[in-house]
Amino acid sequence: MGVIRKKNIARIENQYVQQREKAGIAESRKRKLLFRRLAVFALFASVISYLMISTYISQSAALEKKQAEKEQLEQKLASLQKKQEILDEEIVKLNDDEYIAKLARKEYFLSEKNEIIFNLPKEKMDSQDSPY
Repeated sequence: MGVIRKKNIARIENQYVQQREKAGIAESRKRKLLFRRLAVFALFASVISYLMISTYISQSAALEKKQAEKEQLEQKLASLQKKQEILDEEIVKLNDDEYIAKLARKEYFLSEKNEIIFNLPKEKMDSQDSPY
């Protein structure tokens, strides 16, 4: 029984058999069209998904960059506000005549009547060079 035997089977050629063959052919065509439509749909879905994901990633990177820039600018703003406060205080002090006189004596070595100015060096003397 190792040999496969071909059986001669006669086919019935009637209207029912022809209808079933046509229905089978039509169904196989429908199935092919369905697979083609599904393949095209999957292709469009994957292209749209890729575009959406790449857009999301690029926008996330741009958002992180903008947030870092915002933090840097906020720090700069805070330092400028501190500087503005210091300058405002300086303006208030410069309206005081006593402060102006003190500043002139300190910066420009101006003196009042009967006042002697000694200019001391800013460097500290070492303990070895000290006369004591």
